[in-house]
Amino acid sequence: MPEKLDQAAKNGLDIELFYEDLEYVAKSFPGGVVPHNLLAAANIIRALCEERGIVVVCLQPFQHYEGLRDRRRHEQKIDEMRLWMVLAQILGTNLIAIPSTSLGEDEMSGDLDLIVSDLRKVADLGAPYGMQFAYESLCWGTYCDVWERSWEIVQKIDRPNFGICFDTFNMAGRVYADPAAPSRRTPNAAADMAASLQRLVETVDVKKIKFLQVVDAEYLDEALQPGHKYYDPAQPARMSWSRNCRLFYGEEDRGAYLPVKAILHALLVDLRFEGWVSAELFSRSLFQPEPSVPAEHARRAAESWKKIVRDFNLSEPAQLQKARIPEPYLQDQVRAQL
Repeated sequence: MPEKLDQAAKNGLDIELFYEDLEYVAKSFPGGVVPHNLLAAANIIRALCEERGIVVVCLQPFQHYEGLRDRRRHEQKIDEMRLWMVLAQILGTNLIAIPSTSLGEDEMSGDLDLIVSDLRKVADLGAPYGMQFAYESLCWGTYCDVWERSWEIVQKIDRPNFGICFDTFNMAGRVYADPAAPSRRTPNAAADMAASLQRLVETVDVKKIKFLQVVDAEYLDEALQPGHKYYDPAQPARMSWSRNCRLFYGEEDRGAYLPVKAILHALLVDLRFEGWVSAELFSRSLFQPEPSVPAEHARRAAESWKKIVRDFNLSEPAQLQKARIPEPYLQDQVRAQL
């Protein structure tokens, strides 16, 4: 963790924190991944970040929550969210990201009313403590796989602290791209993407956008079918592609081919979004054994951001303020419940 944070600081980056990062630190303590060790891990990571002037943008991903058929498991997830809120507070952020679930239909209901009710519950749970939530459509999601669906859900939830995260990979990865197709594109890729972006500009309230995730992805030499080196029969093709082949914005020399620039034009120019822009990259390159991996990816992320600034004539923020939750007693409340 210190090395990753060193490279982030060197390249002027703040971070999204994955829950798994907390688990990695907690595993080093006696007892392993238990609540009090996770709280200790959050304090350690917060201190490491503050030493380097790094802001934690959000804590994510709170996975496989909405629409669970097993309502006992639902109640367990609510308890997990209480812990997550404390972890977020310790980390200095008030934002938690929730991706749409990709559980099978045997575990997850497609009942829209149930999905909305479940997500509204976490919004109401977090509201007294200043918590914000960002919901995102994964392009391999079971019932929510396009931004239009997540936007519909956000509107129905109708809470000021519950908004949407737009992810350029997941937006283009469903409407424009299909890694399993011969062309690696959907049949009407360009037209459908243009129509989707037009709907976005016409219907989305920019105030409900909590943050953006901006990455591209690699055009595969062969369709991601059985026999492909990234093929996993337990995963949808788009998920396997996502885990192995994401690229930073502007990396066409590495095979990037998604219409990310058009998506960003809709969000940054047409809607005039102002807020956090993140580069959420998953890739096989992250698993290379060389010690230079954190430095190389931090450098690429910084270069990508510079390209975005140039391409859209953005101004850099003069100063960033860390998000704070106003009620400090939240930690004591949850510790007592634990």
